[in-house]
Amino acid sequence: MSRIFEHLTTLTNFGPRPIGSQANQAAADFIAATFSAAGLQVEEQPYACTAWEEQKTLLEIDGEQLDCAANAFSPACDITAPLAFAGTLPELELATAKGKLLLLYGDLTRAPLSPKSWFLKDERDESIIQILEAMQPAALLAPSTATDYYGQLTEDWELDLPAATISAEAARRLAQNPGQIAHLCIEAERSRAVARNIVGRINPKAEKRLVLCAHFDTKTNTPGASDNGGGAAVLLGLAEHFSKLESGIGLEFVAFNGEEYLPMGDDEYLRRAESYFDSIQCAINMDGVGPILGSTSITAFTESEAFEAKVSKMAAMFPGVVWVEPWPESNHSTFAFRGIQALALSAVGTRALAHQPYDDLAGMSAARLEEVASLVEKIVTDLAKIPAK
Repeated sequence: MSRIFEHLTTLTNFGPRPIGSQANQAAADFIAATFSAAGLQVEEQPYACTAWEEQKTLLEIDGEQLDCAANAFSPACDITAPLAFAGTLPELELATAKGKLLLLYGDLTRAPLSPKSWFLKDERDESIIQILEAMQPAALLAPSTATDYYGQLTEDWELDLPAATISAEAARRLAQNPGQIAHLCIEAERSRAVARNIVGRINPKAEKRLVLCAHFDTKTNTPGASDNGGGAAVLLGLAEHFSKLESGIGLEFVAFNGEEYLPMGDDEYLRRAESYFDSIQCAINMDGVGPILGSTSITAFTESEAFEAKVSKMAAMFPGVVWVEPWPESNHSTFAFRGIQALALSAVGTRALAHQPYDDLAGMSAARLEEVASLVEKIVTDLAKIPAK
């Protein structure tokens, strides 16, 4: 499967691939063309989304420019206003911040706010969002959240409050000047757009179906080599490999869109897969695979101890692969949460790469990508022997 690194190179050369962007559309076209060239039956699954593009962000106090970047999907603004501050939920409830630049910090930035339509949004996030929308500050400012992996406090196309992430140094500078006036200018544009999942199928009418999947979209600031160009590239390599083999099983290769930002491509996939979803024997997701300094990981979501033991035994044949505890944050949960046994492959030790500008091709290993492909090939070949339900 020597073309895997070539596929990764193509994907990363598109640059950041957030949903709705031209680069995202180009990546979808490339994936569809690769599936088609391999002889797969290709289905494109378009759905409505919001595209966002930032041109410039500027934050000033007393003529001094501070480090600042607009949060994904922030509306445009040009505001000169006093500062207000809140570090806890009670402080936020008491804050007088209408029409002001509201700096959030401390407990309020320990983790990002869930998007308004996220089905797993907890009561705390719901409360914070309701307070902010009722309060109507002119804009939100915050340092990176305590989880570097999700650095921006807001990334929500449904939240109509301008928002920007500032450096810790800039946050300290503002906090030391509570009576000052600050100027925030965000030049950015939201627009209606279309995102697409790309699905390639082999033997689509077979009674038994296995799903291999990976998402190909990225955050707005990264070429996304490990997250998730590597997984998408392996998906393409496996599609090319299995297209050359005779098999009585149905194989479905799903390149998901919208894993990083809502709306999720998984919802459109589920809507279209309703008639055959229960025939899926297993889903195998690849997300975050292939970094040079990472160890390939695998985990299972299943009620079958025999299945888990079998997969664990196959993984043990690869000395560079480690077994880890189940983790939910990717497309495999779409299957696992609905009773389909699932496997997830990623990497241990390199999570700090994801969502960062330096997640580029230089940090990726062709050998590790081939390792992932070989392990998945072995698993799929073995699962193809499992009788249909």
